[in-house]
Amino acid sequence: MFPAGIAGALLAAAFVATGGIGAAANASSPPDFGTSVHIFSPGMDQAAIQAELNAISTVQVHNEFGARRDAILFQPGTYGSSTNPLSFQVGYYTTVAGLGQSPGDVVINGEIEVLNSVCSGTGDQFGCVGLTNFWRSLSNLTLNVTRSSKTVYAPVPVDGETLGCVNSNELWAVSQAAPMRRVAINGGLLFLFDYCAPKQYTSGGFIADSRFSGVINATQQQFFARNSNLGFWSNAVWNQVFMGDTGAPAQSFPNPTYTTLATSSVIREGPYLYVDAAGKYNVFVPALQHNTSGPSWAAGPTPGMPISIEKFFVASPADSGATINAQLNRGQNLILTPGVYNLEQPIEVTRPDTVVLGLGMATLIPQHGAPAMDVHSNHGVLISGVIFEAGAHGTQALLQVGSGHEADPQASASDPSGLYDVFFRVGGAQAGKVETALVVNSDNVILDDIWAWRADHGNGVGWTVNTADTGVVVNGDNVSAYGLFVEHFQKYEAIWNGNGGTDVFFQNEMPYDVPNQNAWTEAAGIDGYAAFKVASNVTSFHGYGMGSYSFFNQGLDIFAERAFEVPDSLPAGSLQDLLTIFLDPAHGKGGIRHVINETGGASTIANHDVPVTVVSYP
Repeated sequence: MFPAGIAGALLAAAFVATGGIGAAANASSPPDFGTSVHIFSPGMDQAAIQAELNAISTVQVHNEFGARRDAILFQPGTYGSSTNPLSFQVGYYTTVAGLGQSPGDVVINGEIEVLNSVCSGTGDQFGCVGLTNFWRSLSNLTLNVTRSSKTVYAPVPVDGETLGCVNSNELWAVSQAAPMRRVAINGGLLFLFDYCAPKQYTSGGFIADSRFSGVINATQQQFFARNSNLGFWSNAVWNQVFMGDTGAPAQSFPNPTYTTLATSSVIREGPYLYVDAAGKYNVFVPALQHNTSGPSWAAGPTPGMPISIEKFFVASPADSGATINAQLNRGQNLILTPGVYNLEQPIEVTRPDTVVLGLGMATLIPQHGAPAMDVHSNHGVLISGVIFEAGAHGTQALLQVGSGHEADPQASASDPSGLYDVFFRVGGAQAGKVETALVVNSDNVILDDIWAWRADHGNGVGWTVNTADTGVVVNGDNVSAYGLFVEHFQKYEAIWNGNGGTDVFFQNEMPYDVPNQNAWTEAAGIDGYAAFKVASNVTSFHGYGMGSYSFFNQGLDIFAERAFEVPDSLPAGSLQDLLTIFLDPAHGKGGIRHVINETGGASTIANHDVPVTVVSYP
């Protein structure tokens, strides 16, 4: 996702010679993104578009740990109508995006929805939920929700939805790693759960840079929204956090559990692919902004600059790490087309201002004990839309950002690196091992929607099978995390060693599968590990809207002494709006004794599913 003449022509020729999907496209033709990128134009037959979308959905809606990846792209124009809407479901590993420079350049009359997909039980106990609706996205378009008759969804919903119900609003029943960015919705509300189904549980989620007439949160346990016009927000459950939003509810934690910040102090929106007025493909890199609220495009085009597609190497899963690195060393940026990349060596990003843009949840798996990607530059590198998955051989990190603190920190303050919709997985699809999923060494990095997940279900799952100590380690100073989700790691889930850091929204579930207390003890006399640890030498850190949940399901009373561990010497009020929760009294045991350090009550079976809160600390 990040930044001609004779030189450009020579580079283009060199790319074609390297094999793979091909590399730089010339100015007169679109790039060859391969068969897993589905590009639609307004002039295409709508029945043909609908058929292709239905075929993708039929495979992907229930394909939680499959290898298929898809990117759906709409060229500028209008699709569907009020009498013949274009409507489809978004399944796993499917990214849907408009190719306009602004969201209004692509208009869909219809719905693009996520419904409940995981079902269990029989008879009166049958039901489906959205608790594992992961790894998908919607971005950069306008939806005009229709209310007329329409084509039946493929696959047909299995949970009792009626056509009239799903056709009345936009349903986006997602959990983690399912972001919505740069989306405008007209004619209906945005429902963050599948209200047409008997069961409606969801555990999201992330929204940014969007505009709605209203949002119905309902069963979403937690959610983070930033720099959007929300219209209104219906309710809170456990932890709803807002930053730089218009139409957000007022600050009221803990009753209800709303954490609301008026502005985003520093933000750079993620890069995105678009087609310009001449029909040429580019990647747009938004500018760094300070103290903002509302969408970046509310009063005009998003500030920033385009980078021609000619300056990108378009990689395919058939390309080796060596091939990709050769192109990066030529000064190219990188587009990762959909698929699973089994890497024999790390992708090495050495040049400042390099953009790495993933399409269709491109997935990188290291094969020989080294990281999947190593970012050596300390500023301006933008990475978006990539899954990093642990391999069987294990490694110290899946992604390392920066080699250390800058000699000139001001350089990265004005041109920070950023991670957008970057997700990490250990187990689930296959057994994997890693010490730390993400290590951030550079200063001033922006982390915008991160989910690090040690799998609790799927393939290759078990305490000694998918081993992983920590999800995220931040060593850099002045790092900002917006929407940080870290779950099930075996020691500290997140460690913050840098000064001047900020985390707005943190969601955590402690590991379910701790076999006994002795296997999970921070130190003598201290049971378990904190979910979020700020190092003892840190003198400044701010955290807002941070929650940790326990569900120890091995039939033993497993305890964590605390969810958050920070120096008591931090300035007063450095952390605000903290909570813990005990989940599932039918199967859970133990709990969390304190919210932060020795402050805050216990969350146990005695007060299950109820937030135990600390409003301000120290």
